[in-house]
Amino acid sequence: MPAANAASPWYKHLWPWIIIAILACSVTLTLSMVTIAVNNPDNLVNDNYYEAGKGINRSLDRELLAQTLLLRASVHLDDVTGEVDLRLSGNSQPKTLELNLISPTQPEKDRKITLARSETEQGRYIGQLSDKVDGRRFVELLGVQDDKTWRMFEEEQVSHDKDLLLGDEPLQGAEDLKK
Repeated sequence: MPAANAASPWYKHLWPWIIIAILACSVTLTLSMVTIAVNNPDNLVNDNYYEAGKGINRSLDRELLAQTLLLRASVHLDDVTGEVDLRLSGNSQPKTLELNLISPTQPEKDRKITLARSETEQGRYIGQLSDKVDGRRFVELLGVQDDKTWRMFEEEQVSHDKDLLLGDEPLQGAEDLKK
């Protein structure tokens, strides 16, 4: 009787190694995703939707006040010195303004700049940025006129080679409030 062919051990075959490689990749990627999830938690969601919804009307009231005052602003960010030069036109000239550059996805990149009115030039406000700001931002400008706060808010692509124009876009969502 002929001798039986002895089967080679499992580790000399290709398919067991392919299966082991797939399992090893799965474990590695899973651990990577867990590490990313633990190190970068999501922001908390506001659980009081009714109050947050009512806040939209207050916000639109401030934006409508800015429209009523015929406010327009041009913001220049100097890349070299970090100076913020804002030109405000309209029926409001407060002593200080607050400029917020808000990142839609990364709160640590938000910037708040207090702008002081120039003593020599009407409608000019000057402030200082601590670092360079680039990319998509929500730009919010706040001021006070007759003890009422007005607000200009727009989404802009921020870069140091072009000025930001605020008040040049129609107010979204305020059509019903004007009636």
